Amino acid sequence: MKHFVLFLALGAPGLPAAAQPKAAPLPAAVAAPPAGYAELLAATIQDVLNAGSQAQRQTAVNKLERAAAAAPADWLPCYYQAYGCAMLCFNGTEEGEAKDKYLDRAEAALAQARRRGGDAGELLVMQAYIYQARLTISPMFRSVKYMGLMGEVLAQARQVNPANPRIYLVQGTNVYFMPKVMGGGPEAAQGLFEEAKRRYVAFRPSSPLAPAWGEAQVDSRLKAAAANGPAKRL
Repeated sequence: MKHFVLFLALGAPGLPAAAQPKAAPLPAAVAAPPAGYAELLAATIQDVLNAGSQAQRQTAVNKLERAAAAAPADWLPCYYQAYGCAMLCFNGTEEGEAKDKYLDRAEAALAQARRRGGDAGELLVMQAYIYQARLTISPMFRSVKYMGLMGEVLAQARQVNPANPRIYLVQGTNVYFMPKVMGGGPEAAQGLFEEAKRRYVAFRPSSPLAPAWGEAQVDSRLKAAAANGPAKRL
């Protein structure tokens, strides 16, 4: 236990944002997580959700990677690692190739979460979120490909669980940043954000650590719409 706590809780130097190999299938039996794992995971999830800088977010992502190794049956550290890597891309100042490497790492973590039997609807939405991040790297050249892919996986997510508010958040964000000549813009996206807000009000996570992020983004968009000003990505 002592070694596990030190391994997960202490900040390690940032790992390179490179693609990881696909995870091997899980063995038939896996060891239970160490004592105190849930509390440490909860704190690390909050770190990745509330990081105030790229360095803080990278440290949290690295901790989640180690948490995933410590609990090979739990899909949640892989899921939040994918989320954190997507946010590193959204908020990063690097050039395109470096940002794609963050997303390669996100894709690898998401593949692990699937192998571990994660919530199918949430994983589909996260896949759409990663596609959205890929699109933002080069909108002019990637719009056709990634808008199509986003539409496909969000449609699948609606079939799995239409009550998931993150479906409408990701869809609304895509429309928000789309050029007006293509039917996008803040006004076109407002209805989707309003739908997302209604879904968030009714949404109840399946467990204390289950995905519940995104409502602050919706509130920011709606507040900006009311003030007729731009909203920032959170």
